[in-house]
Amino acid sequence: MEIGIGLAVAVALATNLAALLKHRGCQDAGAVRIGQPFSALRDLSRSPWFVAGWGLAALAWLAHVAALSLAPISLVQGILAGGAVTLAVLSQRLFGDPVGRRQWLALAVGAAGLVLLVVTLPRFHGSDSHFSPAAILGFEGVLVLLAAAIALGHRSGRLPERRGVMRSVLAGLLFALAGIAIKALTGGAGGPAGVAALVAVTVACGALAQYTAVAALQGGQAIETIGLMGLVANAAQIVGGIVVFGDPLSPSPLGVALQGLAFAMVCLSALLLPKPLPGRGAVRT
Repeated sequence: MEIGIGLAVAVALATNLAALLKHRGCQDAGAVRIGQPFSALRDLSRSPWFVAGWGLAALAWLAHVAALSLAPISLVQGILAGGAVTLAVLSQRLFGDPVGRRQWLALAVGAAGLVLLVVTLPRFHGSDSHFSPAAILGFEGVLVLLAAAIALGHRSGRLPERRGVMRSVLAGLLFALAGIAIKALTGGAGGPAGVAALVAVTVACGALAQYTAVAALQGGQAIETIGLMGLVANAAQIVGGIVVFGDPLSPSPLGVALQGLAFAMVCLSALLLPKPLPGRGAVRT
């Protein structure tokens, strides 16, 4: 358990730094298009910033898998969420990017909400990797439906000014789908068929998440894009830990009330991260 927690802390820092490197690198590459994946990959591979970010992200992913095999998914993702504030620090200190008060507040509120959710859970014992096929099928199915709805809304063009936000949310949902499948694989998937299905989900959703993440990074600011992706991915996986893997809720009324407050803080953070639309009372930050 202690090793898993230590790995999660390292993953939180490495993931944020990798995302910032990839954001810097993909700005000079051609726009990614689903019909021309190899052209986009060739352009991205020419950027030292993106290659460095991708390499660091790959190492962070391996450490993430190891952390999931040693500790409950709710605890791991809560630690990753708690490291969200380091995103603003790294962006400002290493790359000189301006971080507005609104973004600082959003990251702090979201991270505090997810950490509050985790600390109000009862004491964990073991990695809590056991699950029922019905639970994971139902939960992953709900995430797939949400992802499909976001994708269809993005393609409709009704909210062109919010396409970057929708891409970020979609990428977060896809990362969550892959993360829950990986957690299930670490606890045994119930035979070759289960293993094959979870591997397929991991590979397909992981690839789509990477594509969507690059598209979001190319069209949005680093803090709001990376922060929103991480917030959605972490929140969905914490809920998945409770629903799918049986991570326990607080046994006391006060604990349940605090957990409700935590989810409200996460929702508030998601609303604060994107910049206000111009002409609708936007406040310059």
